[in-house]
Amino acid sequence: MDRVGIRELRNYASRVVRRAQAGQRIVITVDGVPAAQIGPLDDGHPTRTMDDLIAAGLVIPPRTSVPARPPMPIPTVDGQSSTEFLRRHRDR
Repeated sequence: MDRVGIRELRNYASRVVRRAQAGQRIVITVDGVPAAQIGPLDDGHPTRTMDDLIAAGLVIPPRTSVPARPPMPIPTVDGQSSTEFLRRHRDR
């Protein structure tokens, strides 16, 4: 579950509500301490979050938090990587 501070909620309330509408549950913190939770409306069907599945022993959480590797750049027509192409054209 993501956490959002009260100040961030005040500044970006519409974004936080859209995330909740999309199905995310967000914990609101006051001075770093959880105070409330915003999430999608209950439609009568039980919804299980990843935290619920982990707590129930149905899912094993990752042992490390290694980020996924970014995809390899796609070469441009002249054989350069897109990174090289952009770097060259930004310097003009």
